[in-house]
Amino acid sequence: MTKNVRILAFAIFSMLAAVSTAHAAEDPVRHIVAFKYKEGSTESDIHQVTNAFRALQNKIPGIVSYEDGINNSPEGLNKGFTHVYVVTFDDEEARDEYLPHPEHKKFVSLMEELDILEDVFVIDYSIKD
Repeated sequence: MTKNVRILAFAIFSMLAAVSTAHAAEDPVRHIVAFKYKEGSTESDIHQVTNAFRALQNKIPGIVSYEDGINNSPEGLNKGFTHVYVVTFDDEEARDEYLPHPEHKKFVSLMEELDILEDVFVIDYSIKD
């Protein structure tokens, strides 16, 4: 009987893990990008980058929302990163399709052409219910 209970418990645990994994793939994904611009970068170039980033939401499917802002924390812990861009995707699949998307590649090319980035920090996470 104890063996049957262990088998049943394992089966239930496995099913719950599968359901949890399947649900995780469907959770929205938040993509946070922080830019540290090179000293001497012009406001015009930074504005061009921000506008190009913002335009991606109308060009790439799966983007639920977009926002951007400039650091105003009094803590002084931003390590030189001044601008943040937040993109929310329908799910991991939408994020994964965004990365190689031709419009995203055009955006990356613009960044390379302008050559105003000193550093980039990116972190993604799934938004749990």
